[in-house]
Parts: sequence; structure tokens; C-alpha cells
Amino acid sequence: MSRRFFGIIAPHPPIMVPEVGGPESEVTEDSAAAMRRAAQMLHRYDPDVLVVMSPHAPGVSDAFVVETSPRVSGSLAQFRAPQVRIDTRTDTRLAREVVEAATEAGIPVIDRSEYPALHPGVLDHGYLVPMSFLDPDGRYPVVVLSLSWLPLSEHRRFGAVIAGAAERLGRRAAFVASGDCSHRLTPSAPAGYSPRGAVFDAMLVDALKHDRLDDLVNTDLAFAEEAGECGLRSFVTLSGFLPGASTRVLAYEGPWGVGYLTAVAGDAALLDELATPESGVRGGMPGDEESPPVALARRAIETYVRNRRVIDPGPAEGLLARPAGAFVSLHRRHELRGCIGTIAPTAPTLAQEIVHNAIQAATADPRFPPLAPDELDDLEISVDVLHEPEPCSFDDLDPKRYGVIVSADWRRGLLLPDLEGVDTPEQQVAIAMRKAGIAPGERVRLERFQVDRYR
Repeated sequence: MSRRFFGIIAPHPPIMVPEVGGPESEVTEDSAAAMRRAAQMLHRYDPDVLVVMSPHAPGVSDAFVVETSPRVSGSLAQFRAPQVRIDTRTDTRLAREVVEAATEAGIPVIDRSEYPALHPGVLDHGYLVPMSFLDPDGRYPVVVLSLSWLPLSEHRRFGAVIAGAAERLGRRAAFVASGDCSHRLTPSAPAGYSPRGAVFDAMLVDALKHDRLDDLVNTDLAFAEEAGECGLRSFVTLSGFLPGASTRVLAYEGPWGVGYLTAVAGDAALLDELATPESGVRGGMPGDEESPPVALARRAIETYVRNRRVIDPGPAEGLLARPAGAFVSLHRRHELRGCIGTIAPTAPTLAQEIVHNAIQAATADPRFPPLAPDELDDLEISVDVLHEPEPCSFDDLDPKRYGVIVSADWRRGLLLPDLEGVDTPEQQVAIAMRKAGIAPGERVRLERFQVDRYR
């Protein structure tokens, strides 16, 4: 497996897109939040190309279909959301290399652009839904694939061919495997009910939680058909693209009787590196000798999560007695689990600031569900205490020494200093702008600040 490659397993229910589902999209908020986390990882990975396999792209039963049209586009107009539209370019060189390499390997494959009946250049909802979260602006070139009804072993071989083609061309590639799980989880499910639906989904989730993506190639197809799935072939193709990959489940839920699974895949060290950089660093573990700020944050979190009680930090001394802004960052198993902070003090003392922000990081970070009691035993915590920000120019920035605050009108984005993978002022400012919703090229004001980091 090339350590340069990254993979995402993505659900594709249109109702998950706010413009389609409206208030009902909140039912799939766990999946939407997981997709936003996957998008953060993808943007940090910054691929040269996205390879996307959709179960709903026009295809044929006895061959894989590769799109080589120079541009692809589509919208969710059929779901009453024409404003959700993506128009992007194809990496035609890689697409043609995949066609040639698959043919040489004896894998049946056709060029979609040569078959008008397959609607070349048109994107389906299996592409549009996940990409509306992952790359809504069409920033990255793509190669769009259709699965087939060939054996699962051929899907795995096809994934390996794609990886080989990307490596030969020197592409830093990410593979998005679009697909839902069972459509038969409940009696009211759209495809009817089967008791095998929940068993199938549990098998998928268990395999990914234990780094057994490769095992999916051995799935009994009669079992999968009874479960009413539409993602297995995409997932198996990903396993060929990333053989032996580590996998991390970001979310699984089954509203409306359909299973939605979101996960990431790749080399374990790469997945660690892709943990969200703007959200602090890993800190102390339970049982370690901890600094007073971290010990206070842990006590506040444990008391609130277990007993729903906000602690009184009591009389503060020294550092904890003065007012200051602070960020509390939480990690579990090398993955971000929450980060909330304040740029300027909002409480009379740092102790009170930490108590409030620690509880918020554990329960109110919109990217994650509230922390559960069984997550406390391996919770890593760090606390960043902010110095007073000062106006600066771009040339004054040093991402190892200073954090940055980027402002445009009422929008404000902050990035802490000394974060793994953030090595230049350009990276630092770009991430802070994305956090604030500030578009590239907008006029911004810059401030820098230092922190004291406690673990």
C-alpha cells in the first residue's frame, strides 16, 4: 500500500444535504458531522486527484466503466435542490491510464465517453451527495468510476490497478467509495425488511473497526443481496486500492431503515497526521503527572460527564487566578475528540475559563457527539492559554511560534501555533480563513498571539 494514498467510505442519502432535507437533514447529523471531519482530513491530505466510485453512476453488468470526458457536472435538481451543483474537471490522463492498465490486466473495462447511452459527463447523486461535503467547489480533478456485477475479487483487482496507475503517474490520490449499507434494517425500510440487514451492517462496522477492510472481498453475495446493500462493491474496490489499510469508523447510523457508514482508510501513521490540525495537540493521559490546568480540565470533564455537575474550581492561585483566554483540546487514540476555546477571557479567572471550555469541548463541539463515560479512561487533554493578540503583517507570522487570528468583517478564524503539518504562514492563514468562511482573495486583518501549552 502506498503511504501517499487515502480513502473515504461515504454514505449518499440526498436527505443528508441540508438543501434537500431541510429540518429532516438533522436526523442524519451524525453522518453529516462525520463527513465534515472526513473533509477536513481530505483537505489536509490535499490530493492531486480524487477517484470516486458511485453505485448509481451509469454502468454495465460485465465491465467497469471509467469516465474520460474532460469535464463532469451535475446537480441535485431531481431532489428539488438545483442549487447543489458540482462542475469539475477530469484527470483524463489518469482515467485513460486506468482503462489501458485494466485492459492489459484482463479486467473488462469500457470508456464511458464512447457510449452516449451512459450519459458521459453527467454526475449522479451517489457522487454529488458525498462530494457536496467533501469537495463542493470542485477543487480537485477527478476520475469517476462505475462498479460492475463482476465478482468481488475483480473489484479488488480493479482497485489495485487504479493504485498502480496513480503511482506510475506520480499522483497523490484519494479514493472515495460511495455507498450505503443495508436498506432493510426495519419493517418500514424502503426496500422491505430482512433480519440479515442488521447482521450485514454489523459485519461491515466490525471489520472496519478492526482494520479488516481486506476481508470484505470474501463476503457472501447472496447474504449481501438479502441485506439490500449498495456499497459493498465500492468498499471492496477501495480495499484493492489500499491493501492492508488501517480504517477508522467516523459514524454509523440507521435512520429510515437504511444504514449509513462513514469511515477513513490509509496507512495508520498517515491517518494520525491527518487529525484536524486547527484543534490543538494531544496532551496528557489519565494517570500521568499533569499540569494544574490539565488536571483541572480533566476533573471538570469527568464530573460533568459522569454526574452532570459543573465543578466549582474554588479559590485560584498563581496562573489560574488571572483572566485569560484558553483552548481545551481532547484526543482519543490519536484522533481529535473535541476542541473549544476562547480568544479573550470571558470569566474572572483562568480556572473558571478552563472549567467552562473543558465541558464545552467534551459536550458541545458540533463536529462530535457528547463524550460518554466509557471514553474517559483514555482521554488525552491539553490546554493552551493565550497571550494577548497583537496586530501584525503576513511577514510577522511564524506558525511554530505564533497562532494567528484572521478577520474579515464579523467573520473570525483562529489557528493555534506549533501544529503538526502546519509549517508555513500560507498554510496557517489558509486554514484559519476556511474556519471563518472567508474566501481566498478577500481582504483580511491579521493578528498573532503566543500560547503557553500545558499537558
